[in-house]
Amino acid sequence: MRVMMISWEYPPRVVGGLARHVQELARAMADSAEVHVVTCAAEGSSPIERDRSVWVHRVSPIGPSVDDFMSWAMQLSHALLACGCRVAAGSGPFDLVHAHDWTAALAGAGLKREMGLPLLATIHATEFGRNGGLGTPTQRRISDLEWFLCYEAWRVIVCSLHMRSEVMGVFGLPADKVCVIPNGVDAEQFVQASAYRGARGAGESDGSIILFVGRLVHEKGVHILIEAMPKILRYWPGARLVIAGRGPAEESLRKLAVGLGLGGSVSMVGFIPDDERNRLYGMAAAAVAPSLYEPFGITALEAMAAGTPLIAADTGGLAEIVKNGVNGWQFYAGSPNSLADAVLHVLHSPEAAGKAAEAARCEVLSAYDWKAIARRTISVYAEVLSDAAAQEEAMAR
Repeated sequence: MRVMMISWEYPPRVVGGLARHVQELARAMADSAEVHVVTCAAEGSSPIERDRSVWVHRVSPIGPSVDDFMSWAMQLSHALLACGCRVAAGSGPFDLVHAHDWTAALAGAGLKREMGLPLLATIHATEFGRNGGLGTPTQRRISDLEWFLCYEAWRVIVCSLHMRSEVMGVFGLPADKVCVIPNGVDAEQFVQASAYRGARGAGESDGSIILFVGRLVHEKGVHILIEAMPKILRYWPGARLVIAGRGPAEESLRKLAVGLGLGGSVSMVGFIPDDERNRLYGMAAAAVAPSLYEPFGITALEAMAAGTPLIAADTGGLAEIVKNGVNGWQFYAGSPNSLADAVLHVLHSPEAAGKAAEAARCEVLSAYDWKAIARRTISVYAEVLSDAAAQEEAMAR
């Protein structure tokens, strides 16, 4: 099977969780399929590369420099479409096209029509869900592109039951068009975290680190975590919040921490390499996923794989992953008071926290392995190819 994936980000170009998802899925699928990823250019990367067994083709947006993201995305769409056609012309026919999110919608639909192939789409999040509605022309335009991608696709893949309900409701999709396949995590990347945990002595100050890893955008709820800190510090004065990540909300979050008088109790360390991320997971007493909107929550899986006690909002895909008191703890999404109570419970109950973290780590190994996810995805591909062949045969009669 020859598969062409379209994604606007792919490591080393990493903006959010999409890049890691596409890379890990493509790598795992390459054991049983020939996978080509067409994506945006990245500094220091060649136009054509091999990422393990995955072919990666990188292009820059076509046209003059623009200031707004929507215009840039449209220019990138032209480049992705042209590159996909060149790849197919040079290397031979593909079996299907798999487009990831709205930035790949036009290129995916164009390749579907140009090459006469089935199109599959993965919707990682919706503009409606991210913003709690569609309040601006840009948001409505993005939502239109998401709908268009779903309309053009033979099947739509989503990462959780929550997202299945969301895309069916927002875009009016029939149930039999939507498949649920969870995100995954490469647990081996987090083995290093246990070494840092083993080196940490009982009662050391590092034992009170509360960790957030992710993009600094409103829907990730980092402001809720900062607002929870005064209560946490009242009952656990040695607590320290470490925020790892970048994003447009960074400056407002700094101002919020200063306004609450948190001083050195909050550290914003920016984007961190994997080894530093593992060190922090190993040293942290708890990792928090405080999202207001979360289709799945891949950073929650990272914390679970690292064996770090997890505290997550009871929203979206997180509510499906975290079982309260079993493999982590939930709190009421958007409530700093509820979040503070959950953090304090974990800090005061290290034995229970350790048991839940170990249960979570074991669950990751069995349920969220990328090879299993790749097999499920290829199974969907096979169903689509079978349906397409049957349809073509029926039309030929």
